Amino acid sequence: MRVEIPLYTERFGSVMIHDVQRILELDSGKKSMEEKEVTTIHKIERDEIEEVENKLAIVVPVKEEKLKLLEGVLSGIPHDCVVIVVSNSQRTPVNRFKMEVDTLARFYRFTHRKMLVIHQKDPGLALAFRETGYLSILDDKGELVRDGKAEAMVVGIILAKTVGKNFVGFIDADNYIPGAVNEYVKNFAAGFCMAESPYVMVRNSWKYKPKVYNSGLYFKKWGRISETTNRYLNLIISNHTGFETEIIKTANAGEHAMSIQLAEILEYSSGFSVEPFELLYILEEFGGLKPTSYPEVIEKGVEIFQIETRNPHFHEDKGEKHLKEMLLMSLSVVYHSPLCDQNLKSIILNELVSQNILDEGSQPPKPPVMPPLRSVNIQTFAEKLTEAKTFTVFE
Repeated sequence: MRVEIPLYTERFGSVMIHDVQRILELDSGKKSMEEKEVTTIHKIERDEIEEVENKLAIVVPVKEEKLKLLEGVLSGIPHDCVVIVVSNSQRTPVNRFKMEVDTLARFYRFTHRKMLVIHQKDPGLALAFRETGYLSILDDKGELVRDGKAEAMVVGIILAKTVGKNFVGFIDADNYIPGAVNEYVKNFAAGFCMAESPYVMVRNSWKYKPKVYNSGLYFKKWGRISETTNRYLNLIISNHTGFETEIIKTANAGEHAMSIQLAEILEYSSGFSVEPFELLYILEEFGGLKPTSYPEVIEKGVEIFQIETRNPHFHEDKGEKHLKEMLLMSLSVVYHSPLCDQNLKSIILNELVSQNILDEGSQPPKPPVMPPLRSVNIQTFAEKLTEAKTFTVFE
């Protein structure tokens, strides 16, 4: 793979946010001794990417997605990655979860790749969290894991730790193009190969998010939610550095990945606010504005890569209501961040009121936050899951 070096890197304390990097070649061929080095290009060898894929778990959160879409996503993930499917689909009156497990079983019969599947509402999963003292992921009754995409991601991260992986990535189950899914994972691997710090995050920046109109396809550059959330995260940085910036272009990137070393020390905001909250938490904790609990991270720094895909991002249209919910949750975490001053809070409120998402005089709700996973005893967690027979493994 050939990737441009970042043209610019924004420093915010110990955080390095690299500008979007373009892919010149998805496959740059075999290594050649005669090849001239180009200082503005990263050439990442095929064996380097494959080495990372062996250490990478891909988490696929699922909720009522079409089975053909799920199967397409599975087919696009490179074979050497472990796939972790975390489903929150209904079990009654139609058992959608059983249908998903059957889809994975059929896929395994032909591919023999390692996969894990678990239901987010399985009582055994909640028991494992209770036994290890990680209670903030549970519902109000403390009986089951709470609904939400972030909760599914946290389940996926802890399962990735139980199977000993060094990296964890997230792919939405509503992707229409398996080839794009394959590229997302290659991009993750490329970012990890370029990183100099063990605390690294790779976020995909989609080249286009096409929309279907009567006249045909329109290859739109930015999604409406991403464009808005990017603007406010950049304002957060600008207000503290005194220099206007547009460095963040992946605020709502569902397709992203992290080293386990970073993933286990982050906090996670519930639901669809998780992607912008990850960035905010990194800025808050490692931006040098307050003492941190992780001095070793301050020393080595956190790297955030944003890699532009070659494939356009086709995904299922879930309607206007879903988009408004995403925007409310995304801007809520910005609003409630200690980095957000009163002036920016007023601008966010005006934004939400003008889009008929929030009533005049109201404040955006503060989503629940889950603490870092580093404190969870992985051996105990795995033992409790095994005792409860709460997940299915294909290997």
